[in-house]
Amino acid sequence: MWEGTLRATRAIAAASLAIASILLAAGCSGGSSSSSTAAGGSGTGSSGAAANASTATSAAGFGGMDALVAAAKKEGQLNAIALPRDWANYGVLMDNFTKKYGIKITDANPDGSSQDEVNAIKQLKGQSRAPDVVDVGGAFADSGDTSGLWAPYKVATWDSIPAAAKVDSGDYYGDYGGYIAIGYDPAKVKTAPASFKDLLNPVYKNQVAINGDPTSAGAALAAVYAAALSNGGSLDNIAPGIAYFKQLKQSGNFVPATGSAATMQSGQTPILIWWDYLLASGVKAKMPSLKIVIPSDAAYAGYYYQAISKTAPHPAAARLWEEYLYSVDGQNGFLQGFARPIELQALISAGTVDKTANAALPPAPAGELLLPTIAQQNTAKTLVTQQWPTVKG
Repeated sequence: MWEGTLRATRAIAAASLAIASILLAAGCSGGSSSSSTAAGGSGTGSSGAAANASTATSAAGFGGMDALVAAAKKEGQLNAIALPRDWANYGVLMDNFTKKYGIKITDANPDGSSQDEVNAIKQLKGQSRAPDVVDVGGAFADSGDTSGLWAPYKVATWDSIPAAAKVDSGDYYGDYGGYIAIGYDPAKVKTAPASFKDLLNPVYKNQVAINGDPTSAGAALAAVYAAALSNGGSLDNIAPGIAYFKQLKQSGNFVPATGSAATMQSGQTPILIWWDYLLASGVKAKMPSLKIVIPSDAAYAGYYYQAISKTAPHPAAARLWEEYLYSVDGQNGFLQGFARPIELQALISAGTVDKTANAALPPAPAGELLLPTIAQQNTAKTLVTQQWPTVKG
């Protein structure tokens, strides 16, 4: 999946350090609590006839949460895509949604990328198996919006989503995120790496990988961005990150394979640069000895975004899914998967946060938090697409 970041574009203000700190720091308190109706509750709204689910922009506009739940149950199906069960606790979230509402979820291509999700929306339009909802990175959320793929919808807890993490139209909105980190197997990596600079050490020959090709996989692009920041680059200049991986490849340290829990377990990639929450939920769960460190020379954070397909075959279930994800249960579900939910501060303020899961998050790095805008991401993506072949050789 293509990792997104808080960004400033088309009705989104630039993400400030203050907002970013609220989103990514764990264990803080204070602020106003959310008073929005949770998914499954009796929402407010028109008492008249329920609106068409495919055009409803809120549960209230549909006739209330009870009406939305009833319509979604009648549909009885939700088509998701590219949601690995061990990714941010999605397996548990999907199971709990089905248990709560009796709605079956089909998760197509669970290991797919954000580009795969967008392609499926376009290619399967009008078919019963087309995706109802997507969970994509920022660049894809924005490009999909530009292409008119998303249906505007504002969940009941809309006001608890920071302004910098959503578009005013309701077309897409942040859901969870984390930091780029270095995961390593201490049984095979005897010298613990703590930074991108460390990874150039010859002792890591044939050990370092990223999660895919950065021209199409956001986790990989984020790794290149983080490397750029650690090597004199900036949010406007990802070129040093490309040069870094070229140097890492020339040194023999970089393994040009898609790093994963499987490649770490097999020993093919003892070191993996990935999101901290995915290393924790997707790898450490299978390799308890795994060590995870946020590089000391680059604190790069990113988020994913939710959107509903404008042509969703199950429009009521799609909207109920979003209500569930942004309810207390849904947001704590992400937290239990070691991801930082977008409404974390609201949960803390309201006293509804899962305190154990919150305490288990790795501490947020000190210092300035760097978050690129969508324009910066698009520029970076273009350059990486042009120059990554020189890294692969």
